[in-house]
Amino acid sequence: MDMASGSRERYLHGRKPCSMRSPIFSLTALLFLLIISTYLAYPEQNENVEFVDDTQEAQLVFRHRNSATSKKYLIETMTGGVAVFDYDNDGWLDIYFVNGAKLKDPQPVGETLDKSSPEFWNRLFRNDRDGTFSDVTEEAGLQARGYGMGVASADYNNDGFADLFVTNSGLCILFRNNGDGTFSDVTVQTGIRTEGWNMSASFLDYDNDGNLDLFVTRYLQWDFDVGSLACGALAGPMRGYCHPEEFKPISNYLFRNNGDGTFSDVSKTSGIGAHVGYGLGTAIADFNDDGFVDIYVANDNYRQFLFMNNGDGTFTETAATAGVAYTEDGATFSGMGTDCSDIDNDGSADILTTSLPYEYFASFHNAGHGVFDYDSVSTRLAAISRLFGGWGIHVFDYDNDSFNEVFVATGHVTDNIEITQPHLTYMQKPLLLKYQRGKFEDISHRSGAIFDQAWPGRGAAFGDLDNDGDIDIVVSNVNRRAYLLRNDGGHRNSWIGLQLVGTASNRGGIGAKIRLTTAAGMLQYRTISTAGSYASANDHRAFFGLGKEKAIREVNIRWPSGTEQVIRGLQPNQILTVREK
Repeated sequence: MDMASGSRERYLHGRKPCSMRSPIFSLTALLFLLIISTYLAYPEQNENVEFVDDTQEAQLVFRHRNSATSKKYLIETMTGGVAVFDYDNDGWLDIYFVNGAKLKDPQPVGETLDKSSPEFWNRLFRNDRDGTFSDVTEEAGLQARGYGMGVASADYNNDGFADLFVTNSGLCILFRNNGDGTFSDVTVQTGIRTEGWNMSASFLDYDNDGNLDLFVTRYLQWDFDVGSLACGALAGPMRGYCHPEEFKPISNYLFRNNGDGTFSDVSKTSGIGAHVGYGLGTAIADFNDDGFVDIYVANDNYRQFLFMNNGDGTFTETAATAGVAYTEDGATFSGMGTDCSDIDNDGSADILTTSLPYEYFASFHNAGHGVFDYDSVSTRLAAISRLFGGWGIHVFDYDNDSFNEVFVATGHVTDNIEITQPHLTYMQKPLLLKYQRGKFEDISHRSGAIFDQAWPGRGAAFGDLDNDGDIDIVVSNVNRRAYLLRNDGGHRNSWIGLQLVGTASNRGGIGAKIRLTTAAGMLQYRTISTAGSYASANDHRAFFGLGKEKAIREVNIRWPSGTEQVIRGLQPNQILTVREK
């Protein structure tokens, strides 16, 4: 592994001391120190880092099928989740794609959706640890059923193997990992029952009892009867997908893990079920740093939701008072994908949410104690995202320089948008944004040829697929082939990856908050979670970019159990397993 940096090294040579009696020399010295300190605080980006389309070389052959019809059923354009997770515990991330099902034109009300044809199967690809993947769907038993939307991944039963929860328009599926390369559908026996249009999901331990619970968003009240509503022209190329406001909103689900292999629906008793919206994306974080994980929901064309955990099994929806329900002008927007991460490394989790063109992506900066400022305009995110529709999104350090970037899978929701709005396009180029000095900068143009390609992006999952220390991306495109974007060069800077193993806490350490202090005293924060993006699941390991640092002062972990664990003397450029003590 080549750890040499592509950045130019700079050296400071000795100078004669400036006379303190000379204001000119004093001013010169101060300016010199300011320039040097600015350079040290904001290191130069490594221009040799880029994302490369590695799909063909990796033998990752998957094409999403939405079975589009002339009826323009809304489910056709909202599907497409993907997960990266290690299903066989070999230390290498595998990939799972969610697929659609056969639709009829028109689809008879009440008829079971047909997923029998292999082209509509969900697909599991095993990482062969040599840069390639093998389709092991049949032997694993993960073809699934129904019209798929999204996926969540985590070890819900603490047996050491990552499980899968697949959301559908209809009944969802909980797949238990049997530990032998196969999965079992345990949905009925675990007591999980979902109805309606289920969208995104996240595993979390909301009551800190060591067992992972399950949160599921629902989009709207829909079936093939109401879904046959004609919007735009009644037929032909002008017919479009109906706006969500044509349908009634719906509440979300929360299932409590009973610790015995079963779940209880606590949507009503927890307060979650009291709020109806148009839920698409979701992510988790402890926004007010009280030791209990909270839930954010991206709602489409509706006020956003922030469910603050009261620590007693109940939640209070506080989006309006917290400052994340609307834009700074008090407007709603089409919230779709989301990520809740500490983008500015100040110790508090911020919120990024994608939307449709002319609405701008939303950036909510956490000012502390769970109170937020809408700063899309001041950070330039509004200007950059103005013409884009965003879906899968994630905050991570793509070049390991210790400052964060944001990747967004883009595309319009309407496949004939060019007819009605010629200045917009259905397929769009993905975005890579760098966050530095409180501003976003679009660095897509210098981050690889893939950013010159237009896709109908939907789900995106993020993780280190080749264990080289930098984050790779898998993007699922609606009714198109998927892409594997390999990070080429991000590991040239120093880095460290942490895989947590809980003992008193849940096995995967979901919800743990990590603070890393470099030898130079710089701080970075991560929260362990697989949730976020759009209907997708990410690597549960935490990665930190260290730039040119050669040592780590300490790592502080606050586990969901409340245990504080401090580790010192770590060396960079390794993936380290940390067990809760």
